[in-house]
Amino acid sequence: MSEKYELALTTQGPLYPPSEVMDGDGNFLVVGMINRPTAGGGAAPEWGAAVVSPAGPVPEFGRLAPYTVLRELDTDPGGADRDLVLHTLPLPLPCNNYPMVFAPEQLPYADRVRRPSHAFHEVPIPDLRPEDGPKVTEPVTFGRWMEASGTLEVAVTPDGRSATFDFDFSRLVPDSVYTVMSLRARDLDPAGPTRPGPLGVPNVFTTDADGSGRYHATMPDPFPDPELPGANRIINVVVLWMSYQRSYGGAIGEFGLGGDIHAHLKLRGPSFQDLRTTP
Repeated sequence: MSEKYELALTTQGPLYPPSEVMDGDGNFLVVGMINRPTAGGGAAPEWGAAVVSPAGPVPEFGRLAPYTVLRELDTDPGGADRDLVLHTLPLPLPCNNYPMVFAPEQLPYADRVRRPSHAFHEVPIPDLRPEDGPKVTEPVTFGRWMEASGTLEVAVTPDGRSATFDFDFSRLVPDSVYTVMSLRARDLDPAGPTRPGPLGVPNVFTTDADGSGRYHATMPDPFPDPELPGANRIINVVVLWMSYQRSYGGAIGEFGLGGDIHAHLKLRGPSFQDLRTTP
């Protein structure tokens, strides 16, 4: 059994921080779920694109508050916002309520690190020297980001014990390191989230000069019956631009959430409901 998907453009991981990308003024550039105010005084997420202030309220993990929307974003690659230069989030991460250490063996005290925001093309890659030939040297703009596309085909293997994931990408950031992560059903569980992990190890592909790339992974039992005790199905996949041009073994990043990984493509919501695998 197999299924095919078109991946959606995004800049967002979970809902907090609102985005994994900022502009040069320190505002979030959100392409994803926007927490809009409701008539009853609450908040409800709906897909959209907006510039969001970091000064808005941050609820406890698992709850929602309306984003402080400064203005809507023009997502047309040739539109009014095409020249916005993309930046990383500073550390510690602003507007973060996700109680997660992403690389517990590599950097257990990630929340203690202090770093400023950097334009994507100016990220201080560790140990890099000019003579080493950095490839991302021009600003990465919002318009360029919004040109990307990707497809995914997922198939359960004939023995029913695994599933294959095959991606094909176009117009990503050229000459860059990307990784692919899995999101499982319990990764965002307020009662006790599990750690998001790579979709295969290594989970790396590099784009060519046109931004094209491909990725394949075979995952053991990714779609167990959700009624089984302890079942933690893969429900989404996220394609991440790696601002430090590194991968992190069994971790998706040292800081996550815009500190060193930046969601570029994903599925808009939980998926793969009809697929089943067995141990």
